[in-house]
Amino acid sequence: MLLPPNYRIIFLNYFLRRPYMIHRLITTWNKTNLMKRIAIGIVLGVVLALVFPKATGIGLLGEFFVGGLRAIAPLLVFALVANALSQHQKGTETNMKKVIVLYLLGTFAAAFVAVLINYIFPITITLTGKAAEGSSPNGIGEVISNLLLKIVDNPVNALQQANYIGILSWATVFGIAMREASEHSKDLLQTLADITSKIVEWIINLAPFGILGLVFTTIAGQGLSALSNYGILLVVLVGTMAFVALVINPLIVFFMIRKNPYPLVFKCLRVSGVTAFFTRSSAANIPVNMRLCEELGLNPDTYSVSIPLGSTINMAGAAVTINILTLAAANTLHIQVDFGTALILSVVAAISACGASGVAGGSLLLIPVACSLFGITNDLAMQVVSVGFIIGVIQDSCETALNSSTDVLFTAVAEMSSWPKEKRY
Repeated sequence: MLLPPNYRIIFLNYFLRRPYMIHRLITTWNKTNLMKRIAIGIVLGVVLALVFPKATGIGLLGEFFVGGLRAIAPLLVFALVANALSQHQKGTETNMKKVIVLYLLGTFAAAFVAVLINYIFPITITLTGKAAEGSSPNGIGEVISNLLLKIVDNPVNALQQANYIGILSWATVFGIAMREASEHSKDLLQTLADITSKIVEWIINLAPFGILGLVFTTIAGQGLSALSNYGILLVVLVGTMAFVALVINPLIVFFMIRKNPYPLVFKCLRVSGVTAFFTRSSAANIPVNMRLCEELGLNPDTYSVSIPLGSTINMAGAAVTINILTLAAANTLHIQVDFGTALILSVVAAISACGASGVAGGSLLLIPVACSLFGITNDLAMQVVSVGFIIGVIQDSCETALNSSTDVLFTAVAEMSSWPKEKRY
């Protein structure tokens, strides 16, 4: 049935003459659970991409949303960390040691699982075509050196460039120094943190529209046809990340809190993982994780530091990507990898993954560091990186979802392990 040419005018007039209907629609929308609204956004994004693939303006919704999160996240981290440390009382438990140990343990465990998966499902890739453009670190030493230099970055530049290691270091210095300041000065810092948090809340409420735009852009622009030749590699990569998220992480959680870990695991995946999957940015997902920690009743002194720290060093997904693609290259070149070498690779991948956020291109451009263990030339290693970019639509989304959801999970577990058993999640 064809619609009349002026159907848009008729439709608008119908609603404009009934403002109570618009008000009721907005009220109902605002009262609906955020995850349900996000689900609606996902469905609409898929439908619009299939029906109107050339309506590129829809994708601007996603760009605005991610841009807003990225813009506010550095200020949020600085304000919350500085405020938390300035208000901190001596003797208060923050559980940061536990959180850092869990971050490192989780990243190494993910790297080791990727090695074991390679022995069970060895895969190969086609190393042809032009190498990916970009430069990778010359070794682990350079990765560590870059991270150390970021600690003493200019504080203004750190905020401008979203250098979270630098932001954390300067926020820590400011926060500790503010402990000696007057209560009025501390109140001003508290006000800044509250205002920033309120702005973040407004941005997060726009998530359904932002994710609608992100889904539209992904499906309309990329599609799934480009991934068909790399289906097996994708299955192994995504399957390994799923195994880490649904088996390894729950085992760590159970060991810490001695209760069924899955309610907490699924909540972190549902709230943090889903959003991170579409934003494909751990940094942009920091406000989402902060809000989830608040919902879980965690200590702000802990999560205001551990969440941004996790976005830079808690990289289980990156460790999986580095190991799977490196070992696929080794298999393709018929390089025999003994278990001892594979174990060393796990350590290298875990350390390299911790620096993934400090390298343009993330985990993919750290693959040559791992490939160097097997004498694979940089030209071939960069071809492996090219393969990673081809499947990056799904690989990067799953990697970010695992990384970001684990930030909240381990932060929560570190604190809940010291709670009375009946109060644990």
